[in-house]
Amino acid sequence: MKVDGKDMRPIWFDTASKTVQIIDQRLLPHELIIKDLTSVDEVIGAIKDMYVRGAPLIGATGALGVYISLVQKNNRGTDNEYLELECNRLKDARPTAMNLFWGVDRVRDVVLKEVSYDARVKAALTQALEVVEEEAVNCQKIGEYGLPIIEEISRQKNGKAVNILTHCNAGWLACVEYGTATAPIYTAFDNHIDVHVWVDETRPLNQGSRLTAWELGKHGIDHTVITDNAGGHLMQHGMVDVVIVGTDRTTRAGDVANKIGTYLKALAARDNNIPFYVALPSSTFDWSITDGIKDIPIEERDPDEIRYVQGLLNDKIQSVLVPPETSPAANHAFDVTPARLVTGFITERGICKATQEDIMALFPDKKI
Repeated sequence: MKVDGKDMRPIWFDTASKTVQIIDQRLLPHELIIKDLTSVDEVIGAIKDMYVRGAPLIGATGALGVYISLVQKNNRGTDNEYLELECNRLKDARPTAMNLFWGVDRVRDVVLKEVSYDARVKAALTQALEVVEEEAVNCQKIGEYGLPIIEEISRQKNGKAVNILTHCNAGWLACVEYGTATAPIYTAFDNHIDVHVWVDETRPLNQGSRLTAWELGKHGIDHTVITDNAGGHLMQHGMVDVVIVGTDRTTRAGDVANKIGTYLKALAARDNNIPFYVALPSSTFDWSITDGIKDIPIEERDPDEIRYVQGLLNDKIQSVLVPPETSPAANHAFDVTPARLVTGFITERGICKATQEDIMALFPDKKI
């Protein structure tokens, strides 16, 4: 995607330095800082501390993390026990996003087929970069399959702006290119459809107001930042035509884990007869489970993410304390939206209903 006219991704392999590089998303939109990842510890820190975030991007980072484990200082070459240990450490970095486990395991499995050290390094990098490119292509396809949804609403409104509400950041910063929830929006805009996006601020880390708004603005898309609790009001007053969100893990029966607050948007959409779509690549499905509320682990993060708010003051990024210093806080990072509240899934293979029958019909090769 373009940032001030320059092609940019949130993660890439720099061939000159042979180093994995990322955008430090903690500092956006006020500072654009590039970080090198040279050890598994640095990869784990980047994932845990949200230098990188978003399911597809976490998967791509984990995949490249396996390569890094083989070339980092003091690596153990062809020691399989060491490789498994490093892969398990990578997968433990965050518990909810399915893509992380998928990306790490995919590269590990390829590496274990090779005997020599040089062959393992080459296989790891090749496979990891394939993961990166496949996720970019999958997001592009999500945009193509989601386009008709927005086109139809535009036709019904005689070309007036299609108002789309999204939650958290499911754009290219969360993926590699295009995004998941934003992919149909970018595709519609690039096809000259008038779109306007309601951008939830997405507390506690404000990925919507910091990241989604920054992305959309750089692409020239009309958008408005709103409080997380404003969505229901807008829906009641006919100001939202469709809701599109991403997901960090989705069961094969259609339950959706996404950034905390998604469930409430789904309830409001259902009450106001507004379509609620979830956009995701197949790498985000957890094919082994059907009950999202029972079986998807919900990450609980540092309460200080709630207690403090980060922003720009006098040209300097600062954090300020909001509640009383002694007040405890609970920081559940995700919630689960039951399949019954989801209108459909937008995937790289097309659109399907949020039922196990329809999902598995679209992905028959994923049957357990």
